[in-house]
Amino acid sequence: MCNRHVLGGGWEERPCGLGRSDSNSNSDSNSNSSSTGGGSGADASDRRGTSTGTGTSSGSGSKGSGKTAGSGSGTGASARTGKCLSAGLRITAQDGTIGGDTDGTVVVTLTNRSGHDCTVAGYAGVDLKANAGSLSAKRTGQQTVSAVLENGESTYFPVSCPLNTSGGSGVRITGLVVTPPDETHSVTLAWPGAASLPVTDGSGSSAKVGPIGSAGQGG
Repeated sequence: MCNRHVLGGGWEERPCGLGRSDSNSNSDSNSNSSSTGGGSGADASDRRGTSTGTGTSSGSGSKGSGKTAGSGSGTGASARTGKCLSAGLRITAQDGTIGGDTDGTVVVTLTNRSGHDCTVAGYAGVDLKANAGSLSAKRTGQQTVSAVLENGESTYFPVSCPLNTSGGSGVRITGLVVTPPDETHSVTLAWPGAASLPVTDGSGSSAKVGPIGSAGQGG
């Protein structure tokens, strides 16, 4: 037993160590409380820090990089335009002769169906298939220009031939062979113009072809 002084004088007997146990219990309780509170605060702080840091890093950095790459790729692709090839063109021909003309005119249309832009310039190769053989059209010598055809867009050029007014059978035309500029693949079309050409004196073909982009008789 231990003596303990109490208020008002006198002494009180009580088991030894009891006061110390209460003190330790209170101390441990306060310590645990502080420790628990501190731990919760630290965990919350860690959670806030981690969430903010991750969101900023992956959100901004990743999206910014994607937009830049996409923009660069689109610009480079649109800047490259290849030549118009036979496989990517729809080629048609129709009679474009105007009444009163001394020459007949066939208008050849080139339509881009490749799915992308392409460039075309110069003269197409033109041969007339006839009962007497093949006749190559001569170039008119007009200046050429380069044009970019968007997908679905068309351009034209003329093929002109003298009309057969002799009264004879002349040279019968059966077809038209067109080879786009800078190409080796040809397309054969039905001849839509006058059925025959006058017989020449052997000085060469009387058919003429204008440059790509011109229309009408000889341009």
